[in-house]
Amino acid sequence: MSEIDDAVAKELGILLKATQAALHQRMDEALRPLGLTVSQYACLSTLHEEPGITASELARRTFVSRQSMNVLLQGLERQGLVERTQEPGPRRERAADLTPPARRLLARAESAVATVTSRMLAGLTPSQRDGLREALTASRDALLHPGADAPVARG
Repeated sequence: MSEIDDAVAKELGILLKATQAALHQRMDEALRPLGLTVSQYACLSTLHEEPGITASELARRTFVSRQSMNVLLQGLERQGLVERTQEPGPRRERAADLTPPARRLLARAESAVATVTSRMLAGLTPSQRDGLREALTASRDALLHPGADAPVARG
């Protein structure tokens, strides 16, 4: 195993967090005119990919607490963007799905977010984008599966 320089690891962690914060800010700016927050967009996008998913699973996939997801879903339901089944499923949770107006709004939101992500990647060559994808995937996987042949930092 190779040794990872603590200073480099710290710098990369801070840079990754700063990039995530800037991406979130730009996405928020792009989504605000559509009346959406980043969390609402993530929820709608996930529901589009997996109709009928439970609130617990939605919360896990969109990085919010289960309680926050329930509040978010209630708001989207009041806005006519989400419908929830009347009959509870496993663990008494009601499945959620997008309404037709939500599908139209999501298409506009995805276009707005694509503009932001294109801007983020505009300065990279195709090879650099591929390398970034590989590096971020490997970093994510190392955090999700600790001890799976990942180099260990030494102090």
